[in-house]
Amino acid sequence: MRSITIAGSMAQRPGRGGHTWVFLQYLLGFRKAGWEVMFLDRLDPEMCRDAAGHQVPIEHSWNLRYFGDVMDRFGFRDHAAVVFTGGTDTFGMRRREILERVAASDALINIMGFFNDTEILAAAPQRIFLDIDPGFGQMWQASGLQDMFGGHDAHVTIAENIGQPGCRVPTCGLEWITTRQPVVTDAWPQINDAAAADRPITTVGSWRGAYAPVEFQGTTYGLRAHEFRKFASLPCVTRDRFEVALDIHPGDAKDLDVLSRHGWKLIDPHTAAGDPWRYRDYIRGSAAELMIAKGMYVQTVSGWFSDRSICYLASGRPVLAQDTGLTGVLPTGSGLLTFATLDEAAETAREIRRDYPRHARAARAVAMECFDSSVVLDSLVRKLGLC
Repeated sequence: MRSITIAGSMAQRPGRGGHTWVFLQYLLGFRKAGWEVMFLDRLDPEMCRDAAGHQVPIEHSWNLRYFGDVMDRFGFRDHAAVVFTGGTDTFGMRRREILERVAASDALINIMGFFNDTEILAAAPQRIFLDIDPGFGQMWQASGLQDMFGGHDAHVTIAENIGQPGCRVPTCGLEWITTRQPVVTDAWPQINDAAAADRPITTVGSWRGAYAPVEFQGTTYGLRAHEFRKFASLPCVTRDRFEVALDIHPGDAKDLDVLSRHGWKLIDPHTAAGDPWRYRDYIRGSAAELMIAKGMYVQTVSGWFSDRSICYLASGRPVLAQDTGLTGVLPTGSGLLTFATLDEAAETAREIRRDYPRHARAARAVAMECFDSSVVLDSLVRKLGLC
């Protein structure tokens, strides 16, 4: 049986259902395709919190409880581990077993390079860097601030336009393999719900995210907050219902006030997306998604598309997507509609409402054609020479 190791950061960010699904799509997708799958994570002491946010010892942390619960419920109990205390201690599989299984695998896919245990990485026959946050790492590396990509044998990115004319994501002299993010459509069945058409257009996300804006070659590349502000008046312009499960710091009270005054309904992100199951229910309980991207993705014309949006599409929920250079990359116009300006965003929302059943059917079709895990992972495996 073919074997793959996926390394990521699920335990590092407990209670974030959407972030958890990023890794689950790969784990479930490869397992569905007949691969033996192992998942690795790591924790440093400063990352460990209880459910109230207080720092605690690793062994008492919410991080480990959350990780263990997710792995148990999705059937990966005996195929997952968290490495901590500089790698000397583990949760789940013991270190010797981890090393043996990594050495026996066909490759290790290191998502965003989150996993940094050098001995375990060295045991892998092939180390693959998977970039799901394109632009940030490349600009840091090109500016000499951080080496994101060293120690890997192949480099994969979801910036489908990288290396193409007009795309401003630097290649850093690397040969990038492009991919889309997968969705296991069996885990996101389409719901033919007549009431969905009358529900709000929603989204889930963080206002700023983990990274600061990046200054590169005289341009500042921004965050989601900078883009979202451009569309703050959308509910007023359309007289439609929009809501967002928004992770935003109290220090951004001015932005919260602007969103509230313009008619956004603000939802507690923990209530809507505090685990993979609540996240899935929230998406399936929406009419459609408004996908507003980070400034980095828009300004670089990267061709980035959200892992969250593919879950909406798979559920038969249309997506109104801010254009990140998607023309010619994805099929748009039915089920998936793009916009660049406030007026265009308003028109796409009206179009979704005018013919909702057609757009809902088309959304599922786009997910099956472009993002189904069997399609995406088969293509990736072939590009990597793992078949």
